[in-house]
Amino acid sequence: LRFDVSPQPNFNKNFQLLIEDLEKHQKKGYTTYIISENAKQIERIHTIFKDYVVEDVFIGEHTKFHPQYFTLHEGFIDHTTKTVVYTDHQIFDRYHRFRIKDNLRKSSQSLTIKELTGLQKGDYVTHIDYGIGIFDGLEIIDQGGKKTESIRLLYKDRDVLYVGIQSLHRVAKYSGKEGKEPVLNKLGTTTWKTKKANTKKKVKKIAYDLIKLYAKRKATQGFSYSQDSYLQTELEASFIFEDTPDQITSTAAVKKDMEKAFPMDRLICGDVGFGKTEIAIRAAFKAAVDGKQVAILVPTTILAFQHYQTFTKRLKDYPVNIDYINRFRSTKQQKETLKKLEEGKIDI
Repeated sequence: LRFDVSPQPNFNKNFQLLIEDLEKHQKKGYTTYIISENAKQIERIHTIFKDYVVEDVFIGEHTKFHPQYFTLHEGFIDHTTKTVVYTDHQIFDRYHRFRIKDNLRKSSQSLTIKELTGLQKGDYVTHIDYGIGIFDGLEIIDQGGKKTESIRLLYKDRDVLYVGIQSLHRVAKYSGKEGKEPVLNKLGTTTWKTKKANTKKKVKKIAYDLIKLYAKRKATQGFSYSQDSYLQTELEASFIFEDTPDQITSTAAVKKDMEKAFPMDRLICGDVGFGKTEIAIRAAFKAAVDGKQVAILVPTTILAFQHYQTFTKRLKDYPVNIDYINRFRSTKQQKETLKKLEEGKIDI
């Protein structure tokens, strides 16, 4: 099969080139489609086209395209069917992230068959009803004339417990303090039951204290930030990587909290390199755009400088002033920074 197809050109974020390219194809009778999973990106392209001015002429207002909402790895031009198909991530010069199916991401604490085969004899496990034991392999046992596959667990004083495959959800791999060996429970005693009851009591107490604390917080008036400005949309759209599903959720939650009338209290957890700093940048920028000054506290000297570099690079095209203080800066530099901060000349 022969296809008369060429790849999507690289416009290097130059929208004048993009508009000229689309209008050239429009005149030749080509139909243009722009592919994006994110409706906001399509909205942004519409806005850029509508507002794009060269020498006092709105050059993009007649540029037409059909938005399509799905994922495509690379754009192309099909000269046979006269079709132009461009992707938003190539237009904005971003990396394209392959999707992970949601069902692959969901996990549970109970044992799965896959985890079961990964268990070694001697590994510690916890049974919800009997407590901490040792995994001793799989065994076929006879239950009323019927052969069933079970896992064999060893408890204190070599007590044995068989758990049928259908009850695997009641067993989890033991997780506790690293390097510290757990104490095995004894079958037929109330130790585990008592421990569970005490833990439940403690959890209820913590929950009660938290509810009181949150009620107090809700009654405290904070600063209610404005809804996203065009600058915020611009900043988020300029991120070189595509947001992961967790980044999308976390960013939305942080901004929603900031827009409420009471103070935000939120903790973002994630592994190294999963984009926590980007969420912090977006939150800090949202606050700065609303005329607030932002302080970022970090645990080490090196990290203060690294974050300063990251924030400066990421926000270089936006009207915010960024500075930092650590013990490697001279007393004079620190005093100057603090003076500027007091005068409102530093945003972050």
